[in-house]
Amino acid sequence: MPSYTVTIATGSQWFAGTDDYIYVTLVGTERCSERTLMDKPLYNDFERGAVDSYLVRVDENLGEIVLVKLEKRKYWVQDDWYCSYISVKTPDGDNLEFPCYRWLVGDKEVVLRDGRAYLPQDDKTTVVKQHRQNELEMRQKAYRWMEWQPGFPMSIDANRHQDLPRDIQFDSEKGVDFVLNFSKAIENLFVNHIMHMFQSSWSDFDDFERIFLRIKNTISEYVMQHWKEDFMFGYQFLNGCNPVVIQKLSKLPDKFPVTNEMVAVSLERALTLEEEVKAGNIYVADYEVLDGIKPNCTDPCTLQYLAAPICLMYKNTQNKILPIAIQLGQTPGEDNPIFLPTDSQHDWLLAKIWVRSADFQHHQTVTHLLRTHLISEMFALATFRQLPAVHPVFKLLIPHVRFTIAINTKAREQLICECGIFDKANATGGGGHVQLVRKATKGLTFRSLCFPDMIKARGVDSKQELPTYFYRDDGYKVWEATKSFISDVVTIYYSSNEKVQGDAEIQAFVKDVRTFGMHDFDSCEFPKALKSREELIEYLTVIVFTASAQHAAVNFGQYDWYSWIPNAPSTMRKPPPKQKGLANVNLIIDSLPDRGRSSWHLGAVWALSQYQENELYLGMYLDEHFIEKPVKAAMEKFRKTLAEISSAIKTRNQGKKLPYYNMSPDKIPNSVAI
Repeated sequence: MPSYTVTIATGSQWFAGTDDYIYVTLVGTERCSERTLMDKPLYNDFERGAVDSYLVRVDENLGEIVLVKLEKRKYWVQDDWYCSYISVKTPDGDNLEFPCYRWLVGDKEVVLRDGRAYLPQDDKTTVVKQHRQNELEMRQKAYRWMEWQPGFPMSIDANRHQDLPRDIQFDSEKGVDFVLNFSKAIENLFVNHIMHMFQSSWSDFDDFERIFLRIKNTISEYVMQHWKEDFMFGYQFLNGCNPVVIQKLSKLPDKFPVTNEMVAVSLERALTLEEEVKAGNIYVADYEVLDGIKPNCTDPCTLQYLAAPICLMYKNTQNKILPIAIQLGQTPGEDNPIFLPTDSQHDWLLAKIWVRSADFQHHQTVTHLLRTHLISEMFALATFRQLPAVHPVFKLLIPHVRFTIAINTKAREQLICECGIFDKANATGGGGHVQLVRKATKGLTFRSLCFPDMIKARGVDSKQELPTYFYRDDGYKVWEATKSFISDVVTIYYSSNEKVQGDAEIQAFVKDVRTFGMHDFDSCEFPKALKSREELIEYLTVIVFTASAQHAAVNFGQYDWYSWIPNAPSTMRKPPPKQKGLANVNLIIDSLPDRGRSSWHLGAVWALSQYQENELYLGMYLDEHFIEKPVKAAMEKFRKTLAEISSAIKTRNQGKKLPYYNMSPDKIPNSVAI
């Protein structure tokens, strides 16, 4: 009597094991096996991390095994079970792999295909076509689009983390509880005694050191020592937390009437301002998107303020970026003066602080929340809705959408919701952040997510002109490595452009992103269809790069750059100055966040800068969704390239007072999960 050996691997997560009954049915091209209970007498089956083998006896050979049906039935107390994979050894000695990597919750049944990836047009038999269709129909019922706020990219239809499908929940919800983590961070930073001291101003700048010196690092300490200096202010536009705003100026804007006389003393090349612009030495940071955004008014005892400044910068003869003029509003006039380095020390410092605060708001809400978190969730949701587990693109993307929907759902539940943590310390809390995301979404385009295009569009692509723009240089390397890897995988499964055009699931995926995720806005320029392998490669590179490298670049440096609070105030408690000559130390201190808001800000940036336990970094694919040798070879090549990039970055950083490592592949998680 022929027999098949069925090996079942249980996940290593906490509570992954089960005492429930597990049944297996093998579906072959000739016939099916009997439904067989996977059980060994006097043996603890399906414990966490276990790999158990069983015999399935049959009267006749089943033919080629195309599906494995897995059932879980209640034994005593209902418990969830995580199955990593099933392998089947046939009577002929062949080994077949059936990746699962799913939770079976309650009395659950899943049907698995073998680990080889197939495009929909490559499926020939009715049984596998039907399986493919059934899987997508079930997924589309479980993963539904929802508009959390009007004008936002659409997200998943779930109000709480526990409402999500079990497969995309965190292993432990406690580990990503924002309230718990922020409170823990505040305690670790020894600022819990002042976290409720709202309205209580600091005495002076040195007073901030009382909460800063508990946990410091090379960069944060250097920031504390040099934050007032113009070179440090300018450097952050290149390699700080928000290195995506600075752009080369081709023409002085009418709304910012800076004259040559105003800035001549700051120019070093014996050229006029107009000539410096033509020479490509003038840059600008314009926070127009903040104009008209309502500041936080959730605390009636503390008025809070926002500004939409414009900052003119000059690349000097040492290739340093230095601020030379700042206007704190978008409309020029007598009550909106242009502040200059030649003004009083305190006028100039306060103007720079206002720019840093605006940059903080832009970073948190536009660069970080919208352009990494919300965009990655949109791609993740479309992946689950339109691509079955057997699709090569699903296998490619699944590590890069891991926990993204979960972290965003938790954020909507605790962080950015009404009366959430965001309201406690941020000037855009209390609804301003919603306005800002809505406004920024209207200007978001697909091309702006393509790293090389984004860099070139801002006129900052020349290494010769900006030799210390490490975010750009490292980003180029990681983008090209990622694109090369994706190209290797795509060409394995798509032999021609016609294959892409004929893939109904990929076309549905792209359409879902455009039609639902981006509300079919014409201005977004997201593709409605993909016509070539090159278009598919670029599209997938955008998804992977955004979720991994771009998120890492704008997230994990937050404690470095934002822990010294005067360098990145999360809110301002006095209005922007409308005339020169009024600023002094007392006005600046009274403008900066109070003790309570400072402690919440510090706890937030510390918690958000932490990596997860057992973090999976770029190129680490522990779950074997792919079984084909050419793909595994492509993965190994990718990892080797990434290791070389990490090594080069480490060498460059040696001896630097301000090392840049946020784009180093060994510090880039695969997905948005914090």
